[in-house]
Amino acid sequence: MDNRYAIVLAAGKGTRMKSSLYKVLHPVCGKPMVQHVVDQLLSLQLENIITIVGHGAEQVEEQIGEDSQFIIQEEQLGTGHAVQQADPVLSGKKGTTLVVCGDTPLLTSETLENLIQYHEQEEAKVTLLTAHADNPAGYGRIVRNEDQDVARIVEQKDASSDEKLIQEINTGTYCFDNEALFEALQLVSNDNAQGEYYLPDVIEILKNQGEKISAYQTDDVTETLGVNDRVALSKAERAMQSRINEYHMRSGVTLIDPDNTYIGLGVAIGQDAVVYPGCTISGHTTIAGGAEIGPHTEIKDCTIGQDTTIKQSVAHDSHIGARVKIGPYAHIRPASELADDVKIGNFVETKKAAFGEGSKASHLSYIGDAKVGSGVNIGCGTITVNYDGENKHLTTIEDGAFIGCNSNLVAPVTIGEGSYVAAGSTITNDVPDSSLSIARSRQTNKEGYVEKLKNKKND
Repeated sequence: MDNRYAIVLAAGKGTRMKSSLYKVLHPVCGKPMVQHVVDQLLSLQLENIITIVGHGAEQVEEQIGEDSQFIIQEEQLGTGHAVQQADPVLSGKKGTTLVVCGDTPLLTSETLENLIQYHEQEEAKVTLLTAHADNPAGYGRIVRNEDQDVARIVEQKDASSDEKLIQEINTGTYCFDNEALFEALQLVSNDNAQGEYYLPDVIEILKNQGEKISAYQTDDVTETLGVNDRVALSKAERAMQSRINEYHMRSGVTLIDPDNTYIGLGVAIGQDAVVYPGCTISGHTTIAGGAEIGPHTEIKDCTIGQDTTIKQSVAHDSHIGARVKIGPYAHIRPASELADDVKIGNFVETKKAAFGEGSKASHLSYIGDAKVGSGVNIGCGTITVNYDGENKHLTTIEDGAFIGCNSNLVAPVTIGEGSYVAAGSTITNDVPDSSLSIARSRQTNKEGYVEKLKNKKND
């Protein structure tokens, strides 16, 4: 097998995006477009990946890191000029060079591998990736000869009436014989309205030299979508999301309404999990089988155990055990650790809090910077008062403790094993094991007070 190389074209600013963010860094399903492209290339057996960068070069290099070599195109003088920047690295080497745009996030490694194999099998000097488009308006048409090789590419504005009926389009992704590519690039002219060097001119040069020009047609035109503006970006987002959701459903996950369910590429979901509409699940999230998520729940970078239920809630950067019940309207903030069979109810917020097995905070509470044992019941309105204006402090609630409603636990403080805190208490000192702590004013009833007050007002 010949050596294989790839060139990623990522130097264009993307003015039609109307954005301060470099075009190829716009995310699709949470991942920058150019990272999608490079990740697919990494699945191929390539000697080298070279990314041509220009505007925003530092940001692109930071995003991709060591997965690619980078060459700066100081002036953006067309796609042919961009590829020519790789001449010092690739010129004269035998093998196959794949040229792909950094704004084509839907391309798959399978399609690219098929393109390369077809190119090498046909022994062509260049092979175009083409696709069948129901509405080919605006695209270059592929005109084939009797041998089904590419006779020419006709742009929309130059196409005859019959040629405009052709539905096979040029996608802008190519495989070249590497030596032929860089030799032909020396012959490309910028004698055109834009004064630029166009990569497709290489195809015409090779054709005029009598070389074989081939084309491989992908089955899915959606894969070839290039993103040049926000409209195309939204189409790519929908297509990628549909691909992700289909994968999960075919893997045994129930998505009640996949058109309104948003799952990131790094998410793993077990069989028989159910995801309801309006959910956004992203980052490195793992959800075990049998879990029920949503509706309208946001989860990012969490581990969620078997048969756990999360309703109308937000959870970030946390570990959630099996058979846990969360929500509705709970907020699991980063570094929360919820053991099996925990319940976090409506309008409860946790932050950097560890809950032991079977503990409950069912209503309207804030539990932050806390270590909660097993079998603890935290009453409605309880607050761990963790911040003194400068530092955060730990609240410890040991196994089997019972915290009454509307209690303030002023950290640092420890509630001993099996202890009770009376409702309405503000606890500032440690509570020993198996104790009842009451920290509130003594109740005083003034009988007849209301009548006296009314009489005073009437005087």
